[in-house]
Amino acid sequence: MEAIQNLVEYYDELFPVTQAQYDFYTGLMEEFQKPVKFLTIGCGTGVMENYLAKQMTDVTGLETIKDLLESATRKHRTQLMSLRFFKMSTIEMVRFLGKNFYNVISCLNDRIIFIHDKILLRKFFFDCKQLLAKDGKIILQLSNYNLYKNKSSSVMPEISSVRVSLSSKLEYVNDEEYAFSRNIKTGSGKILPVYQKASVYPIVPWEIEDFAKEAGFTSVEYFADFEKNPFTPQSPSMVVVIK
Repeated sequence: MEAIQNLVEYYDELFPVTQAQYDFYTGLMEEFQKPVKFLTIGCGTGVMENYLAKQMTDVTGLETIKDLLESATRKHRTQLMSLRFFKMSTIEMVRFLGKNFYNVISCLNDRIIFIHDKILLRKFFFDCKQLLAKDGKIILQLSNYNLYKNKSSSVMPEISSVRVSLSSKLEYVNDEEYAFSRNIKTGSGKILPVYQKASVYPIVPWEIEDFAKEAGFTSVEYFADFEKNPFTPQSPSMVVVIK
């Protein structure tokens, strides 16, 4: 994550929280007894977490990238909200967070692929199961890597905002590892590196099901987006609800 600071300035416009996402999470709040307890893994700049905390929920955000975590902490301007951010990885979370506590654990914006080892991915699902309260859910949002996984190199769809665009490239290394590169292009044409051949594991739907069921979850639902449109093999991305 050599130049991740290049992303921080543009993070909120490249990964905006949409109205559909707000509505999706508002619906989740209605499924549990208040205060609903949310845990976000890879919380970025904390926009969604601040929104949830304002709805009188209990929110914990985890982030491994220092600059993003600092941005999230700056947004937390009132101590009246039950909101906290920690610099913590998925490997550490089960040691430090309350077991059987959270109603919803989220890992969005493709952050799950940075758990780049199958053993650690398996541990992730088992750890989430320990952290979730009865009837709790995992929400994942990621690209449909079935579209790219059998190719030696793939250029993924560009993400654009008014000021910049974000290009992504996925390269095969071996059956257990892929290399992920990302660059920002500014309006003036300047290229800013974000990741250069970062090690990732592009998890696909059948693997999510296998890991989830192995960890004790009984249901895995796939949607194309937060509007809950049907997921198809050609869908560019997916929202996964695991319970």
